[in-house]
Amino acid sequence: MLEMPPPELAPLVIEAGRGERAYWRDLWRYRDLFCFLAWRDILVRYKQTAFGVAWALFQPLLTMVVFTLVFGRLARLPAPGDTPYPVLVFAALLPWQFFASALTNASQSLVSNANLIAKVYFPRLLVPASALMPCLVDFALSLGVFAGLMAWFHTAPDWRLLALPLFLLLGAACALGAGLWIAALNVKYRDFRYVVPFALQAGLFLSPVGFSSDVVPAPWRLAYSVNPLVGLIDGFRWSLLGGRTPLSWSALALSVAVTGVLLVTGLRYFRRTEKTFADVI
Repeated sequence: MLEMPPPELAPLVIEAGRGERAYWRDLWRYRDLFCFLAWRDILVRYKQTAFGVAWALFQPLLTMVVFTLVFGRLARLPAPGDTPYPVLVFAALLPWQFFASALTNASQSLVSNANLIAKVYFPRLLVPASALMPCLVDFALSLGVFAGLMAWFHTAPDWRLLALPLFLLLGAACALGAGLWIAALNVKYRDFRYVVPFALQAGLFLSPVGFSSDVVPAPWRLAYSVNPLVGLIDGFRWSLLGGRTPLSWSALALSVAVTGVLLVTGLRYFRRTEKTFADVI
């Protein structure tokens, strides 16, 4: 009886760069994990808390009151046109608080999920990206409060409101770019967890949150706009307040450029150090 020859095995092809391309496809393959991490963070944020959703509503209101008293009443800084000062401040608090909470969550996301990262393979980029989702919920709640504030002061947006999602996307990209840098550095150097609160505290007063960008002297305005939050905040005010506050296109262009640099370099550094996370964390 003749023996049949064994079937030929499929050849194993090793191709340079194949793992890199597969990584980006894996981001889509693991989309269910992204949704799970995002939903888990949302539940943890609001479950078993004393104030729950109310804290997301009261925090920007209280901050608005303090900034209105300090900058509007005591310092007597002007508001553009007929814009009520509380509305001016709250319109800036929306992007600022979204950026601050998104940056904080993203920078701590890898350390907070150390057990998961050390045991299971998945694209680590999903962790800081999913950390932004609870901040979108807070933003939506604060946006509802802002709508009530505008109705109280008898102001209304116009067609410029259609540009709001674009500015929100810009803020998310800026927070993610900076968050990728800090998250990767925080795995190796845990001191960075102390840097973020200090940087955000300083950035709150260096950004035009409690005042309009017009109060900055004209010779310094371009250098001041290197801060990417300047163009972002001015864009939010321009979109939400119906053009009552001016939008500097040069400041917006600088914001887009700096955000692009942060995002591209953050992705490159994150990908370069990602292979060591499981060993170091």
